[in-house]
Amino acid sequence: QVLLVESGGGLVQAGGSLRLSCAASGRTFTTDTMGWFRQAPGKEREFVARISGFSISTVYADAVKGRFTISRDNAKNTVYLQMNSLQPEDTAVYYCNTYPVRSDYWGQGTQVTVSS
Repeated sequence: QVLLVESGGGLVQAGGSLRLSCAASGRTFTTDTMGWFRQAPGKEREFVARISGFSISTVYADAVKGRFTISRDNAKNTVYLQMNSLQPEDTAVYYCNTYPVRSDYWGQGTQVTVSS
């Protein structure tokens, strides 16, 4: 059974930073493109960032470009999202998944709340 477990969320003031982790188990994801997504209250889940297998390339949503950095450690089967200069509009539940996503891979997510 494949599990993606997100962690690292919390409450932070505007301008602060958080580092999210996504630990994968059940199989290796070395060659998979992995992505971060988020869902704010009352909104659709949206794409945040993705990273190709072996970290060859990264892509970011315009809203987070220059503030967030996605990375991965294939030895640990883990993907990270470093979030700097957080703003209240970044408040959401953050999820990881493959890219394209697999519906059976969604985890519980990790809550990020940014206070103004």
